[in-house]
Amino acid sequence: MTSAYDFSARAIDGSQLGLDAYRGKVLLVVNVASKCGFTPQYEGLEALYRRYRDQGFEVLGFPCDQFRHQEPGNEAEIAKFCSLTYDVSFPLFAKIDVNGPQAHPFWQWLRRERPGVFGTQGIKWNFTKFLIDREGHAVKRYAPTAKPESIGDDVARALA
Repeated sequence: MTSAYDFSARAIDGSQLGLDAYRGKVLLVVNVASKCGFTPQYEGLEALYRRYRDQGFEVLGFPCDQFRHQEPGNEAEIAKFCSLTYDVSFPLFAKIDVNGPQAHPFWQWLRRERPGVFGTQGIKWNFTKFLIDREGHAVKRYAPTAKPESIGDDVARALA
């Protein structure tokens, strides 16, 4: 059976990172963007990360520019924006596609594992979130409108 740990992605600094580096942790995987109406969710994601990171929780941010060009910057610009504007300390990855023929394989897997409403697989917008349990299984999908604060109870249960 495939798990999140079977994939790798390029980190925002350009290095290749196997997601098996997060084995045994609870993950919240999010497609992020710097110029989106949901961009202020970075604050809530960082708060969630700081609240639970010592218990084995990671937020993984994947910048995506597929939705109305809301992530126009390069990796250095994205990292700088996240750091200076929202004091983001959780891991960020290089810009990826989440939909279409060039979609990152990890995101293809997430979409299959946890389809959206009515079984749709496509990611509808930035800040779609997936909760991954300690075994690397996608256990829940959240709409972009789901605020990070509303996910805390699910994270706590997954960590228990």
